[in-house]
Amino acid sequence: MTTTSSTDPGSGVAEPTSRHIALTETYAAHNYHPLPVVLASGEGAWVRDVEGRRYLDCLAGYSALNFGHGHPRLLARAAGQLQRLTLTSRAFYNDQLGPFAQALAELTGKDMVLPMNSGAEAVETAIKVSRKWGYRVKGVAPGAATIVTMRGNFHGRTTTIVGFSDDPDATDDYGPFTPGFVGVPYGDGGAVAAAIDDTTVGVLFEPIQGEGGVVLPPDGFLRDLRALCTERGVLMIADEIQSGLGRTGRTFACDHEDVVPDVYVLGKALGGGILPVSAIAADREVLGVVRPGTHGSTFGGNPLAAAIGHEVVRMLATGEHQERARVLGERLAAGLRALVGKGLVEVRVRGLWAGVDIDPRLLTGRQVCEALMGRGILAKDTHGSTVRFAPPLVCTEDDIDLLVSALGSVLEEALLSAG
Repeated sequence: MTTTSSTDPGSGVAEPTSRHIALTETYAAHNYHPLPVVLASGEGAWVRDVEGRRYLDCLAGYSALNFGHGHPRLLARAAGQLQRLTLTSRAFYNDQLGPFAQALAELTGKDMVLPMNSGAEAVETAIKVSRKWGYRVKGVAPGAATIVTMRGNFHGRTTTIVGFSDDPDATDDYGPFTPGFVGVPYGDGGAVAAAIDDTTVGVLFEPIQGEGGVVLPPDGFLRDLRALCTERGVLMIADEIQSGLGRTGRTFACDHEDVVPDVYVLGKALGGGILPVSAIAADREVLGVVRPGTHGSTFGGNPLAAAIGHEVVRMLATGEHQERARVLGERLAAGLRALVGKGLVEVRVRGLWAGVDIDPRLLTGRQVCEALMGRGILAKDTHGSTVRFAPPLVCTEDDIDLLVSALGSVLEEALLSAG
């Protein structure tokens, strides 16, 4: 490990790379296993470490950085609001929330939005609202509401949410868990239909399972699910926290099948990579069940978050970023598919979001990410030999070619080593 110094902006004292890592490992809980790189600055699709090395950021904060690092338009909006008002709490009105709520409602085609902070809070909010809708509107017996979920899901880290995960890393030693959830195989419409009964208030799903490795549902699944939810009188709840807001080449991943869910769950990119901003969007029949005092958040809907979120929605309203993701995604898909049989077993791509399965006889996903880091590419592994790529939507054709070339080199070296 190198020990080249960087300057601590708080003290002016030079700090070696090894010390940054040592301080984090000593004083921050070990709930992550980072690659051994210490990032200090970023611009667009690129970041620099404390030694000045540049890396193409192909994780983009799990899609929170769809518009890249330090987007001038978002920074300007944030800086302007910082000088005016940052927090009031929802005990009072502020002049940023209304325009943001209107813009997001119009983007989603829904009547109302309920703003929160983290993605997990948005999922929790969707769960609470769906249950209250079930009791107040559908007439489910008190305390009996259930929600159908999909196996392989990732919706967040709260105790309620991990309770319906099937990932032991997420669940072990965190129980007991909240009841009221019924899990079915992802993409299995028949299993969803069989799981719905008189207690069901909603079906919670990801249009694309991101943490699972960018897992795409079978063609037609979203359309069939929409029809099923309408027929059976349950809410279709789409977790578009990672897949939404331009990532897949459309505003929402559900758009690929021309499907509109009853509830959108949004986050990550909504905060422009600056603040945690999330929300759910639904029609008045659903969100109208929320009354004063029944749900809230100190920071949800704060003026700074609303200003940034509003600017994100304005940027998406032009369709420019969605189209960019679509076009560059086609280039990414072509490059990655050319590597199938050359170290890759399978490739899944939707817009600028890709999951690749490495031949497990060659390398683990972690080993691939470590090797890519040495070539100036930052990515994230998941589930053994799977690697995810999600470069910012502001990346270039050259950036995509660099990513594909670097991955090809890593695989070629592994194949040569394997004989």
